[in-house]
Amino acid sequence: MAPATLVAGRLALAERVTDLAAATLSAKRRSLDRQLGAILATPSRCDLTRDLQAKISRARNQLLILLAYPGTVEPTNNGSERLLRPAVVQRTVTHGSRAMWAGEGEAAIRTVVDTARLSGAKPFGTILKTVGA
Repeated sequence: MAPATLVAGRLALAERVTDLAAATLSAKRRSLDRQLGAILATPSRCDLTRDLQAKISRARNQLLILLAYPGTVEPTNNGSERLLRPAVVQRTVTHGSRAMWAGEGEAAIRTVVDTARLSGAKPFGTILKTVGA
């Protein structure tokens, strides 16, 4: 099976993951994992392909995690990408941070704020708790 077909199948399954029985999800996961195994086992003389296979292999357990937690884990990272957008815009406008610690600090604060928003907590209160911990 082609990688594009595997991805399309995973996304199609993700749309109805909360409607399927646990046994069905388990069977689908095993099937997708076998297909992924076949893709990863395909020999290649291309360095780029082998590098990609190695990266996918390292992340293999994470690729189908949405089937283990139906309705809880998003099938794509679109939400995360949208949350990163303000940081990317700010970095573009300010030409980035000149000190590594400043960039790491900003990333940490954005992570805390976005996590607080996603969980329904107040970002400022969460920052105060985090700093005071």
